Amino acid sequence: MERIHPLAFKAALSADCAREQGRFWEMHERLFANQRALEPWSGHALAIGLDVEAFDACLESERFAAAVRRDMAEAAKAGATATPSFVLAVTDARDASKVKGLTFIRGAQAFSTFKTQIDRALAGLEEDD
Repeated sequence: MERIHPLAFKAALSADCAREQGRFWEMHERLFANQRALEPWSGHALAIGLDVEAFDACLESERFAAAVRRDMAEAAKAGATATPSFVLAVTDARDASKVKGLTFIRGAQAFSTFKTQIDRALAGLEEDD
């Protein structure tokens, strides 16, 4: 992920540091909306009403680095090579905690791409019945 987007790791850390203050989704949305102006990170923290000093201390400590790296490794293992990445999947009829991936959609795509893949997946499920 860092080879593709050199600020992605720091963005993930920023979101986790915002989570500490109950503002993960606010930070998530702000970072996506400002992808061309991610730095300085504290500016985003201020904009969403975080305690900037606590946020900066969290970011500098990199206390969530191991968790972010684990998430990155899991995403890579699953085949995610772009942000966003989507998995179309179905739950197991016998065990709802199990999921079967049907297809992977990488990167920002047009609605028609999703529609085509969903239609294919639904057609395949109907054939299994």
